[in-house]
This record gives sequence, structure tokens and C-alpha cells, in this order.
Amino acid sequence: MHPPTPTPTTPEPGFNFAYLDEQTKRSVRRALLKAVAIPGHQIPFSSREMPMSYGWGTGGIQVTASVIGQTDTLKVIDQGADDTTNAVNIRRFFRKVCGVETTEQTEAATLIQTRHRIPETALREGQIMVYQVPMPEPLYFIEPSRTEANKMHALEEYGPMYVRLYEDVTRFGHIAIAYDYPVMVHDRYLMKPSPIPRFDNPKLHMSPALQLFGAGREKRIYALPPYTKVKSLDFEDHPFTVESWEQPCEFCGATDTYLDEVVTNDRGDRLWICSDTDYCHQRQQQQTQTPRKLD
Repeated sequence: MHPPTPTPTTPEPGFNFAYLDEQTKRSVRRALLKAVAIPGHQIPFSSREMPMSYGWGTGGIQVTASVIGQTDTLKVIDQGADDTTNAVNIRRFFRKVCGVETTEQTEAATLIQTRHRIPETALREGQIMVYQVPMPEPLYFIEPSRTEANKMHALEEYGPMYVRLYEDVTRFGHIAIAYDYPVMVHDRYLMKPSPIPRFDNPKLHMSPALQLFGAGREKRIYALPPYTKVKSLDFEDHPFTVESWEQPCEFCGATDTYLDEVVTNDRGDRLWICSDTDYCHQRQQQQTQTPRKLD
């Protein structure tokens, strides 16, 4: 069974709603509007210090703090799971400074903050996905200079990225990028979809939800408005493919979800389970099973 959904609480006194001051939230929302107007294009913003270190999702948290409202229902996932340290603490943080309702169910959420996964349950209109992004620049490992990378974006000079992919084909026989697989947005901007597995790339295409990406350390925001065309880079003779597994999920038997490999003991025994815990629990409940969790 899912744990009971917490009801809204009174925000902790002494904090502004959603922690950030109103002027900061307005400046972030202005950057978000620019990002939505130019899908895939990175917009600089004045990233603020947060009560956590860079690398723990400060960009996504600032975006969430800028768009969350009193009537929103917040879900936070990390690698698809609702019960990791990162997800639990971010959810607790927003309950403390906003008093909003939180949930672990994708369908019930109006605002979803995520690190590394897109939920298996299809998103719907009206929902907002906020991604925590460590490195927003897709050309960084080809052209470390921000100035030169901006010129390449302006000139739509993405040939070096195709060369990077072609090197994989010559070396491995296929494109070997497993996560952060580069995509072309609306036939114009090259974009990094944050470190989601390439399994999730097709979910970006024509998604009915608004998708916002925040990189706190790099001070960049970008966005995918609803129903935006997103195409993963590939070649005609080496088309884009997603991962597949030879075995189903150990808990729910799903064969069409992204699975995590888990080592269970010192002998190296392992099992594969859905990384999306909410989706896995729903399937187990439909099968009238008692949902299982890792110890």
C-alpha cells in the first residue's frame, strides 16, 4: 500500500513562502518565460545560495520554489524512487517552507521535481516537470569555452556532436551514450536532457506537460513547452534505440520499464527491479500483491 498522502501543513514561521524572496522568484520566472519562448535555448539566471550544497539539486529547487503555489501537490523523485535521501529531504524542505501537499503518486502531482528519471506513468496537461541539471551545456565536452559554444549554438554548428556520435559507431558498432543522450529541440537547438537514461528520451517528445530544467551551479535555465518536438540524434543506418532487458522486474513483472540492477549479497547475486517505485507499487497492487521494497 502507498503511505497515506500528507495533508497540507502550516509553513514554518520565519521563512518566506517557498524560501526564496519574492524579487528572486520574479527574476527566475522571467528567465523561465524566456526559456519557454525559445525551447531548448539556455537562459542565464542569478542562481542563489540555498541551504544545501551545489550538486544536490539547487537549480531544480530554485525553479520549483519559483513556480510552486499553495494549491500545488508536489512529488519528488531521485533515480525514479520517492524514498531516497535526496527525494525525502527535498520533499520535507518544501513542506516546511510552503506547507503544500505532497504525494508519491505521479497522477496526483501537479508539480514533479526529478533527478535522473521521467516517471513511467504518462504525464498529462497541467503538470510541470522540474529537472535537476548538473551540466546544461551539451557541447561542453567538445568545446569547453562557453563563448565558443554560444557561437556554435547561434550558427547551429552541431557537426562536431555528430562526429562524437560517429566515433562511438566506429569504436563500438553503435552509439554508446547511455544517459544525457543529446537531443534536437524543435529542429533548432541542441539540448542536454539532464542525466536521464536514453530510455526516457522518447518521453520528452510531444509531452503534454511543461518541462523546466534548472542548473544552479552553472546558472542556466532551459525549457520544453508542452507538445514540443524533441528528436534524439542518430544516423539513418544507426537509428536511435533504447535499452531493453532480458528479464522482467523482480517485484511486478514489468517488461517495458527501466530496470535497476541491484546486488543482493556478497556472492554477487543480483536482481532487477523497476527504478520507478510508484509505478512498480501500482502494478503490484493491481496484481493484488503486497508491494515489496528493498531492505
